[in-house]
Formats: sequence, structure tokens, C-alpha cells
Amino acid sequence: MGLHTGASVDRQDLQVTADHLAKLGLFASVQYRYTTAASGVEVEYQVTDAPELPVTFDNFPWFTDQEMIEAIKSSVPLFDDMAPSGGAILEDISSSLEKLLSTKGVHASVSHLLTIRGADSQQVQQFSVDGADLNVGRIEFSDALASSDRGVQDLLLDLIGKPFSRSAIEIFELEQVRPVYFLRGFLRVRFGEPRAQLADSSKTSPLGQVLVVAPIDSGPAYTWNGVTWKGDYTIPPDALDDLVKLKTGDLADGTKIEGAWQAVRGLYGERGYLDAKVTVAPTFDDAAKRVSYAVSIDEGPQYHMGNLVLTGLSLDGERRIRAAWKLSPGAIFDKSVYDEFLDIGIKQAFTGLPYHYDKIGRFLREDAKDSKVDILLDFQ
Repeated sequence: MGLHTGASVDRQDLQVTADHLAKLGLFASVQYRYTTAASGVEVEYQVTDAPELPVTFDNFPWFTDQEMIEAIKSSVPLFDDMAPSGGAILEDISSSLEKLLSTKGVHASVSHLLTIRGADSQQVQQFSVDGADLNVGRIEFSDALASSDRGVQDLLLDLIGKPFSRSAIEIFELEQVRPVYFLRGFLRVRFGEPRAQLADSSKTSPLGQVLVVAPIDSGPAYTWNGVTWKGDYTIPPDALDDLVKLKTGDLADGTKIEGAWQAVRGLYGERGYLDAKVTVAPTFDDAAKRVSYAVSIDEGPQYHMGNLVLTGLSLDGERRIRAAWKLSPGAIFDKSVYDEFLDIGIKQAFTGLPYHYDKIGRFLREDAKDSKVDILLDFQ
């Protein structure tokens, strides 16, 4: 804060201190009040914490996460393992990491980025070394399935030789490795933080390459033990059961399970329930290695077709689009008809015309009170 007992201050000094605290980004609000006494001025600063986010380190193979956190704490007193979405304290954290890098002879700048962590879709504050001349030399998975799967190993070549990025490896695990485990019933597979270290300089491991070990805990492979449907819904349970392509005792194929929930949402969309909420709660029986699901359905209002609002079209173009649209006003709004129209119908409507549209803005304007939905299409 820069205020010390016995120092001479005026009101501007108190405001400068408040402004400094506010610029850190750690506080949602900063206020102060003061009283005068014979001994001087007594000041009380009232602060409210701002939301904080987890901190991740993307390409720092020289240090462990704990070493970096300790280094930051030693030079940034207000750092508590978390960071705000913005503010001057982020630059302080970057500076402390730059000093830590210099102890290894690495002189580079550190930047920060507000991003989404792939594993849990959580927003994080990610710190990265800019211009780090480090490429991935090898990635080893701790579990035999990922290490032996031909598809995973072939796709892994897309990361080898590329700039080292722990977040890129985590995204690869989420998008390419996890489906391999889900397909085989490993529904609770867990991916640990990839551990990276610099390779020793040699003919097989040249300087500047990073060796990565990616821990995987597969957990047990589960079998399917059924689903129960909860809530107030109009679609019969038998019709919902038909969307689940699994029988009791089958291997709990995670791709089929996810496909079932998507099919349920799709079915409700076809019947006009655009706001339907499908909440899935699994119950794992680790002793028997079985999984069952309780699925709650909140349908919401059933929407009907409102207006088709078109902008940016010629008279001939508008005539063609309106002729191609299949739902009449007041009909139950079928989301699948809308999706197919965007994918195929519009292109077919313009067949034979000498011009085309580079961009089509699209928006569904829902009116829950009247249970109607308007379609807004802007052709550019």
C-alpha cells in the first residue's frame, strides 16, 4: 500500500493507494474512510474480493508447478495459488516467473491468457513462456491401452516435433485418448498433469526437446445396468428406452451412452421442446463394476413456429427461401427441420442463381410466454 505510520499524507495519497489496490484486479470494490485524531489520521480500507481462477503453467519444463508457485509467493505477497481475470497482479506474476527462468539461463518474457482448461471446461489463467524454442521429443502414456492403441499412436505424431505445450497435450487427451477409453467402458478414466523434462543433448535427444510422461488412471471397465427416467415429461419411457442402444450386462460403451443423451435432446427438439433440460446422474458400483443412470427431464414449454424474418435478400432470393421453408406458422417447431434447412435447404433454394452469400447470420428468438419461436436469417 505504501502507507507507513508517521508519514505525512494528504487525501490524494489515500486515493492513490485505493486506486493501486483496485488496479491489482484482486478486489471487486475498494473503498476507504478516514478519521482525524490528535495523533494523526486513521484510515480504514474496505475491500471485496473479486472472483479468482486457477493458475496453470503451459510450457515450463524447467520447473515443477510447486516450484513456480513458491517462487511467485516469495515475490508477490498477495498471490494465493489463484489469480483474477485481469489486473496488474498478473504482470507481477509474469515478472516473478521471468526472474525464475533467468536462474536457468533462460531469458524470455512470460505472458498470460484467460482460457478454458480442456479436462473440466473450467476457466483458468494460463501462463506461458513466449518464444520458447522447445519441441516435443516424445510422449509416453503411463497406461498400456493408450500406449498400444494404434489410432492414438498415429495421431500422436501430430504433436511430436511441434512446440511443447502442456495444454495442447491435455486437449489431445480429451479429444483423442478419452474416447478410446470410453469405448471400452472406462467411464471414470482420469488424466493426470503431464510431466515434462528437458531431454539430455545427444544424437537421439537433441537439445531443446521435451520428454513428456502423461499419467492415466483408467479405473475399472463398467457394464451397463440400466437407466431410470425422472421428471414430468410427455414422451413415454419406452420411447426413451429405444434411444439407448445398450442392454443390461453390455459393456458400458461411453460413446453409445453419450449418443443416447444427445438422441434424447434431439427427440425433444423435434417436438418443439427447445428448452428441455436433460440432467444425467450416474451411479457407479465399483464392486460389481456396473453403472446405472438416473436421467431427469424438465421439458419446458413446447414451441410453435412464429415468423420467418429474412434480411439481406433480393426479392427473388426471399421468394425462394420462403418457398423452401417447410414449417407453417403455428406448427410445432421441429428443430431437426431447422437444422436440415440450414445445412441443405438454403443451398438447394439458391441452385441456379449466379450469386451466393458468404455469410448467413442465424438466430432463434424464443418467446416462452406465447410458446412461439421466430427464425431470423441475415444474408450477407
